Amino acid sequence: MSGERSSGAAGPHRAEGRGERLLGELLDGAHELSPQLVAPLVADVVRGLGGRDPALLLQDYGQLVLAPLRGRGLAAGEPVPIDASPAGAAFLSGVPVEEPQADGVRVYLPLLEGGDEAGVLALTLEAVDDDDRRLLRRLAALVAELLVTRGGYTDRIFQAGRLEPMSVAAEIQWSLLPPLSMTVHRVAVAGILEPAYQVAGDSFDYALNDDVLHVATIDAMGHGLDAATMATVAIGAYRHARRADIGLAEIYAFMDRAVAEQFGPDHFVTAQMMRLDTLTGHLQWVNAGHPQPLLIRDHAVVERLESETTLPVGFGGEEPVISERALRHGDRVLCFTDGLVEEREPGGEQFGEEQLIDWVNRVERSQAGVRAVVRALSHVLKEQRGGRTSDDATLFLIEWR
Repeated sequence: MSGERSSGAAGPHRAEGRGERLLGELLDGAHELSPQLVAPLVADVVRGLGGRDPALLLQDYGQLVLAPLRGRGLAAGEPVPIDASPAGAAFLSGVPVEEPQADGVRVYLPLLEGGDEAGVLALTLEAVDDDDRRLLRRLAALVAELLVTRGGYTDRIFQAGRLEPMSVAAEIQWSLLPPLSMTVHRVAVAGILEPAYQVAGDSFDYALNDDVLHVATIDAMGHGLDAATMATVAIGAYRHARRADIGLAEIYAFMDRAVAEQFGPDHFVTAQMMRLDTLTGHLQWVNAGHPQPLLIRDHAVVERLESETTLPVGFGGEEPVISERALRHGDRVLCFTDGLVEEREPGGEQFGEEQLIDWVNRVERSQAGVRAVVRALSHVLKEQRGGRTSDDATLFLIEWR
């Protein structure tokens, strides 16, 4: 792009104007763009900006690699590991990465949309200056928006990130999930499910309504489709109650009735529901059979957030006690399901919460944002458990910023 500019004071303005026009054309045509035309349109815009070899790299379900989206005009190739790669560095940090090469500069741009990140746009330019960087950031934002909106009309984007066979139960669970992360002015969240391609009963949900963050993590009893069906009902009931603007105790009661009426007295879902006032840091929660969340301060676990627990939803528990805590700026709260700590190590001993806390402290010191922490923690814990995931496991991290 920089190589196309002529000398003289008017050169940069002409080049910048051309770039703005190309982005404008992309934006103007986006509302009626067919999903299969996203790839060639992105390739055309990159060429118009003086770039070459564009690639759209999307996160796989296991959050291990960035897989190329296939499409006319896009560079193909093998999946790129998220760890120890320029594309992965851009993805984890949310900041563009420039890699000098013999024939130019390879630029990796995180595809950010609404605080979540779908993947990375990669392209090569002869040289890069500040005008280029500004235009490329805008291009990446538009591409991210296209991927999110057009993803609802096609399977191709989902297929790009699917590198292993997926169970029907896992398909249901992934379709339930909100974006895996959100970063806004006062709060950031990130969650992960494992095993990614076989998960059944675990799920999470969240919503930021005005200044209040609502969060729920759940674990439906059993395995396979039965667990996935219960999780679907539990999440649906949670969303329905949450959107009625009722309190945590009423949300618990509504979820309890929904599960009991649908599945009978022998089935249950453990759950944890939270509300965080993002203006004041006031945290409220109801614990219905989950492990106690961990409070992280200055990158170390300082305590378990102890509370009275009530029966899992579906068992007809009494009105729950609502626990409360005032967070400090920068505090993080880690919610997790029992599959994370009840797994057996290779020697036969239970993994346990003490080991979890030890690894949280290690990962917190080595990673920055909540998304990178949750991802790294999930992977290192799986390694420490000998790669075993006989039960579903969920991690969900909240940061009051």
